Parts: sequence; C-alpha cells; structure tokens
Amino acid sequence: MPNLDKFDIAILKCLQEDARATNVEIAEKVNLSPSPCLRRIRNLERTGIIRGYTADIDRKEVGLGLTVFVEFKVVHHSRENSEAQQKALLAIPEIVSCFLISGTADFLAEVVVEDLAAYDRLLTETLLTLPNVSDIRSNFAIRSIKTHGPLKLPEGK
Repeated sequence: MPNLDKFDIAILKCLQEDARATNVEIAEKVNLSPSPCLRRIRNLERTGIIRGYTADIDRKEVGLGLTVFVEFKVVHHSRENSEAQQKALLAIPEIVSCFLISGTADFLAEVVVEDLAAYDRLLTETLLTLPNVSDIRSNFAIRSIKTHGPLKLPEGK
C-alpha cells in the first residue's frame, strides 16, 4: 500500500463525497492550508491513486434502464486467450465494468443497455461472437440498491 498519511486519506474522503469541491473547501475540511493541500492532490493524481474525475449519471434518466451481469467462460486457458478476451471485452462500450474472476466463470462484466431488446442485439451480434467463449450466462438486475459507493479507506499513518 502506498504511504498515505491522515491528510491524504482525508483528502480522498472529501473527493469521494464531492469531486467538484474546490481546493480551498477541501483544505478547510482536512485542516491544511490551500497550497499544501493542492500539492497533495496533484501528487495523488500523479501517482495514479486518483485516476480521474467523473460524473455519476442516473442510468434510467438517460434511457439506460437495464443492467446485466454477464459471466463468460473461455476455452483453452492460456495467457494469449485471456489477453484476447480482455481486449475484446474492453472494446465493447456497453460493458461499464469487467473483472477476471475465479469460480465457474472466467470473466464477469457489468453491461448497461436501454432494454431487453438492446441486450438481445448485443448478445447475439457481439457477445456470442467473442473469441474463445464457451459459455455465457446473463443475470439481470431487478433494482439497483447501491452503485458507485465510496471506498472504505484505511486510516492514514
């Protein structure tokens, strides 16, 4: 784990609550003056701990009403097959998150689309044509309970 102190952790917590907070607002909350606070934020960005800033968009409000968790099983486990599968999954814009997992499947992808008809098209025209796939299982979300929750950060040193 990187050497994060209590100020770094406090800054990260503030940014998780409100990524649009100004440096002055964050500095006040974490009991630092603005200059050192900004240096710390820039360092967290430079080291990749802060990967970026995004808007949390309501999926349903923009017409994306269906979330599907898709399990992929691949044939012939090898580094090359895994890399090919990862590359193919990364190229699909409807996949908003994806994980290499252990268990009955090899990959788990979160897919967000307009509706069942849109998922049917994605499944038949794209997912079923992926390289090295031997099985696909789809699990449909009934309701979102919690999405994009903040990370439970460790205490700083």
